Amino acid sequence: MAKQPRAWQRMLSGRRLDLLDPTPVDIEIEDIAHGLAFVARWNGQTQGDFAYSVAEHSLLVELIFGRIAPKAPVKWHMAALLHDAPEYVIGDMISPVKAAVGPGYGALDERLEAAIHIRFGLPAKVPASIKRQIKKADRVSAWMEATQIAGFAAAEADKFFGKPDPALMEGLSIALRPPREVRTDFTRRHAALLEQMA
Repeated sequence: MAKQPRAWQRMLSGRRLDLLDPTPVDIEIEDIAHGLAFVARWNGQTQGDFAYSVAEHSLLVELIFGRIAPKAPVKWHMAALLHDAPEYVIGDMISPVKAAVGPGYGALDERLEAAIHIRFGLPAKVPASIKRQIKKADRVSAWMEATQIAGFAAAEADKFFGKPDPALMEGLSIALRPPREVRTDFTRRHAALLEQMA
């Protein structure tokens, strides 16, 4: 009988996360925050002395989501903060690579997302209307990243991400910070939302 390939990863917390069959009990926010703080958006092809991390992006998306849906319950803010959380173990792939990998990537992402959501008191699947609002915030963040640190002209970013409402970006800018700072802020924001959800 052929030996099954290893499908788990050991986390710094000591947890063993089965990537093919993740369970909520093996998910810790410290592992997520640490991993996302070291995962670079744009495959690292950004200006500056630090990579723009998925953790930093997630903080910005949650903030923009609050502007899009100011009356949204706290749990949907949590969903916005965790919208890319599976990338703490599977990394951030740019859209062309995801398309080339095929549906297997999406299925893996969905299983991890469901386990993460359940771990932190969210439904396994976020309602489509909320998902659309989070996606809109995600695209606004992507537009800002593209034009501020990834070398895109505004017209080019408009083509790929849509022209964002300037009010959603008012007073916001892309921050490039050491992973330790971003990890701390991500963990702190998660704790604040969790407390409000209790």
